[in-house]
Amino acid sequence: MNILIHVLPGIAVLTCSAVYGADLFAAIVLRSALSEVDDRTLTTTMGHVHRYGDQRLPVPFVLSVVTSVLSAGAALVAGRTAVALASMLAVAALLCWISIYLRVSAPINRALIAAVAGKAALPNARALQRRWDRVVPLRLSLQAIAVASLCTALALA
Repeated sequence: MNILIHVLPGIAVLTCSAVYGADLFAAIVLRSALSEVDDRTLTTTMGHVHRYGDQRLPVPFVLSVVTSVLSAGAALVAGRTAVALASMLAVAALLCWISIYLRVSAPINRALIAAVAGKAALPNARALQRRWDRVVPLRLSLQAIAVASLCTALALA
């Protein structure tokens, strides 16, 4: 059990950091870069970015949730309350993140992906991107809370 209390938060940190890094990149690079391109380029670029992101990023995200839950469970069984609480905080932050993603980001992603797949113009692409951009700071903050909580769990283990 002691090994699990050390290994699980470490895996959770690594997998959670992948999604955190994607959101960080969106916040500090994509937003500015996309403001410099025309609507067609924005649609094409983000359609492809979301197509690949939505295909590949669920794996590290799900692994981060699963390993965070397992970390909390293992810590509870071992009587390591502080480790369990830190892991549970990470789970809560990740569940909030997925809620925002599913309600705001995913529908926008699907619209941009569909536009690219159909090679169609998306007249509201810029407005959709602005809406997507508005939740990035919140998503980034939730991912930061999760990573920090998992690092705390790891340090306390």
